Amino acid sequence: MNDSILPHLNAALNGASFLLLLAGFYQIRRGNVSAHRACMVSALAVSGLFLVSYVIYHSRYGSVRFTGQGTVRTVYFIILVTHVVLAAAIVPLVFLTAKRALSGDFARHRRVARWTYPLWLYVSVTGVVVYFMLYQFYRPQ
Repeated sequence: MNDSILPHLNAALNGASFLLLLAGFYQIRRGNVSAHRACMVSALAVSGLFLVSYVIYHSRYGSVRFTGQGTVRTVYFIILVTHVVLAAAIVPLVFLTAKRALSGDFARHRRVARWTYPLWLYVSVTGVVVYFMLYQFYRPQ
């Protein structure tokens, strides 16, 4: 196993994104648009930092083999595949959602945010789950 801190950083960034998304939703439900905007812009920035860190890590170290066996291996790959597919899909959705909000098109922003928000939450939380399964519970040798 390599000694990079980047997987830990990546998990922390995914966790931070998840918490910022929850806070942003809470704020908009309370009608606090400026706090919502700050949370969502922060979630976007943290996710951007994650993406940079992720690319750097995988360009240096490649893929890490999951060592779990049996049912947990199946569960891991179901989580991983859905995470990766939705992570690719979420990028344009996030930008579309942000673009509509920043342009003041709030009706269309809300319509797309109803899809973007739960998917982004899922991608963020499953990123943390993948980290724990891969680097903590079933550590590579």
